[in-house]
Amino acid sequence: MWRPGIAEILIVLVIVLLLFGPGRISKIAKELGASISAFKEGLNGENKENKIEQAAAEEEKKEQ
Repeated sequence: MWRPGIAEILIVLVIVLLLFGPGRISKIAKELGASISAFKEGLNGENKENKIEQAAAEEEKKEQ
């Protein structure tokens, strides 16, 4: 399988820099970081909800 080397990565980075400019790249990186953070928070929130539901179901079983 083909793996990019350092030269290919640098060429792609230079092309991206020329197309978008430094200001736009920093804006894109900031938005990407915020999106990843929101995604992780969503996963953690869902996991917490599942644990709470499981604990409630276990308590309900104990009561019966």
